[in-house]
Amino acid sequence: MASQLSNGLQAENAERPGGVSIDDLPKTNNFTTKLPPDPAFETPESSHNAPREALGPRIVKDALYTYVRPEPQHKPELLGVSSRAMKDIGLRKGEEQTQGFKDMVAGNKIFWSKENGGIYPWAQCYGAINALGIPTTRALALTLLPNVSVRREKIEPGAIVARFAESWLRIGTFDILRARGDRNLTRKLATYIAEDVFPGWESLPAALKFSEDGPPASIDDPPRGIPEKAIQGEEGAEQNRFARLYREIVRRNAKTVAAWQAYGFMNGVLNTDNTSIFGLSLDYGPFAFMDNFDPNYTPNHDDQLLRYSYKNQPSVIWWNLVRLGESFGELIGSGDKVDDDIFVAKGITEEFAPILIKRAETVIDNTSNEYRAVFLNEYKRLMTARLGLKTQKDSDFEKLFSDLLDTLEALELDFNHFFRKLSGFGLSDVESDEKRKEVASKFFHDEGVGGVGNSEESARERLAKWLSAWKDRIIEDWGGGSDAERQTAMKAVNPKFLPRSWILDEVIQRVERQGDRDMLDRVMHMALHPFQEEWGRNKEEEERFCGDVPQFKRMTMCSCSS
Repeated sequence: MASQLSNGLQAENAERPGGVSIDDLPKTNNFTTKLPPDPAFETPESSHNAPREALGPRIVKDALYTYVRPEPQHKPELLGVSSRAMKDIGLRKGEEQTQGFKDMVAGNKIFWSKENGGIYPWAQCYGAINALGIPTTRALALTLLPNVSVRREKIEPGAIVARFAESWLRIGTFDILRARGDRNLTRKLATYIAEDVFPGWESLPAALKFSEDGPPASIDDPPRGIPEKAIQGEEGAEQNRFARLYREIVRRNAKTVAAWQAYGFMNGVLNTDNTSIFGLSLDYGPFAFMDNFDPNYTPNHDDQLLRYSYKNQPSVIWWNLVRLGESFGELIGSGDKVDDDIFVAKGITEEFAPILIKRAETVIDNTSNEYRAVFLNEYKRLMTARLGLKTQKDSDFEKLFSDLLDTLEALELDFNHFFRKLSGFGLSDVESDEKRKEVASKFFHDEGVGGVGNSEESARERLAKWLSAWKDRIIEDWGGGSDAERQTAMKAVNPKFLPRSWILDEVIQRVERQGDRDMLDRVMHMALHPFQEEWGRNKEEEERFCGDVPQFKRMTMCSCSS
């Protein structure tokens, strides 16, 4: 679930009746109540009264957080507020105009965690990702800090993005615990995730049995409600509650990365610290939406090995999940002994170690099959919808999905523009080979056909061949009647607008250097309503932002600190 960052969208505010003030919003402190603080500063008061130098970088052990007083900000300027985000968390219309709200999102009033940085483009991307239905963290507000500068590749004005999410815990949270061999905190944190982040142990997925024919029929919706202490699975691969917790985290991330692939989104830095235990898109830095389809594209100019490229996102997320499996290894591998007093107090005995290690490895290996199956099923579901199909056929993956991606790559065509343009064609537009070749040119860039060795004629022929296969499947699913229902369904899942890198660069330049605050509002409004045909703000600007990406602004790259 992502952010919606808008500069006081009046129409959306009008849709938000009721709600409460920021002071009356229900608050909890489960994380700080149930998990251990920095032993040097166990209360906010002790941290507040400590010399600032005592709170600087240092090694903190036996803790999962530390209290730090935010620096007061002088004359912060509220640049944008997401009315949809305010509605989702229950804030009333107009609350964003109160001093209490402005103080909170600027860090001058303690309430939530904030993100400190520059006027980041990802402040707008949260809203776009959420509008596409992709799980993500959210942004509530963007505040300029006129008296603060931050060092990136250059000195930039500082800003705060006030964010919220179901959880900010990451796979990386467990890394330091594993490195230190901190069994106690690993168990505490895993238990907290199951009981407080998720709805409880019984909400986790039951064990699934894979066969030589593939995953079970219940792969997408496994049974739940398994008692906390229950042990499931075959001998040597028994699953206790921590194995079920691990699988839930794996399944959530599989679905999220499938959505990234289906919509051409790249995070840019997918280390374990940027991988959510809740399966959220997390920490936007050098992110991008795909322009020309290129599976090797990475938006991170420091990613010379393409570790975080589009094609590698599913595998690198799995790599991160294996690291989580290693952190959970002792808990997973212990099977039915996970609650034995001796095991809890002292850990693994020498004679039990081989059994535990083998079981943990087996569970993680089996879970890789589940990750792959959940990912593929979600990817197929989304791609099926994007192509306007009602049903899935095994042959679609090769004949439609793979062939289309190969064609887009070979002809250097725009990934998301292709789907939106396809949404507007009727069956009569592609009923003959001649018409299909004519329609094919609609997908070309303004400068013509791209790719090595492609002529306009060969490009038309290749696209026409794919359009023929697509037409046959559309007729198979919808019949040969009216196109209107299918076109409406396709446009509801194929965005006309996405906050691409070149657009965000322009927003940053105009807001930062020219003081054009209204542009921030207009672009966020488009990002929050990506499927509309028009937005009624600035027609010329809207058409330009939804049109062909300027040739020399495609596939740009930026730094991790962008």
